Amino acid sequence: MISLSGLNTRMGLQLVDATRDRQLDMIRNSAQDKRAIAAFESRIGNVETVDQLMEDRELYVFVMKAFDLEDQIFGKALIKKLLKSDADDPKSLVNRLTDARFKEMHTKLGFKDNGTRNSLTDSSFWQKTIVNRYVEQRFENAQADQNEKVGTVLEFRRKAETVKNWFDVLKDPEMTEFMRTSLGVPSSVAGLNIDKQVELFKAKFDISKLKDPAELAKLERKYVSITDAKTGVNTASNAALALMSAAVSAGAGGQFTPITLDITAVTLLRRNTY
Repeated sequence: MISLSGLNTRMGLQLVDATRDRQLDMIRNSAQDKRAIAAFESRIGNVETVDQLMEDRELYVFVMKAFDLEDQIFGKALIKKLLKSDADDPKSLVNRLTDARFKEMHTKLGFKDNGTRNSLTDSSFWQKTIVNRYVEQRFENAQADQNEKVGTVLEFRRKAETVKNWFDVLKDPEMTEFMRTSLGVPSSVAGLNIDKQVELFKAKFDISKLKDPAELAKLERKYVSITDAKTGVNTASNAALALMSAAVSAGAGGQFTPITLDITAVTLLRRNTY
């Protein structure tokens, strides 16, 4: 995995975007993930019920990781009840949990009739979708583990198109942090009534604009600028190290290749990229 250690948000995103495809391939071909993917593809087609999924620990763990629920793996009783709950019943568990990850997993896995039927799991397209989600989530988590702010931006990019209203944002801690920072809303608003928070955010930004790529880019630039200004990290020397590492990884055959950098030019590039 490419190291983001010491980089600010701007430089971290530049490095992540430049190496994204290579990192995704590394995840797919790593021994652990390659085995997990192969096991999922070979056995998930035989799973028709929630009970069958829960009984196969390897498949269960794979699915939980795909939906960024690795921290909930040991709550099997809750997950089983969740997957068997009726999404059409407003009082069911899936509709009472505020964490959007649970609702998304329930919807995407597609279990019906109290978890006794599933017509999706033997679909090659569905299987590929879940595998891609697993790989993407592993990639995103790896970046977030090294640089929390970079992880927040990547999560915003992934989730923005699914947001329908401000309540969708405010029930998600990472999305809330991103939008609050980008719009210059103080963290103290978290203590307000949820309806008051929505009212405040509505006055700042029309949530329907998240469908506009230009607006997404603008929000991202603001978030990056504000977070880097707050941290005040001087990344000129780290930029040099990142460029040297990239040169070695890209084809220097593992040999250290001396290069000369104009630090002034690097600094100017950093200011104008976003």
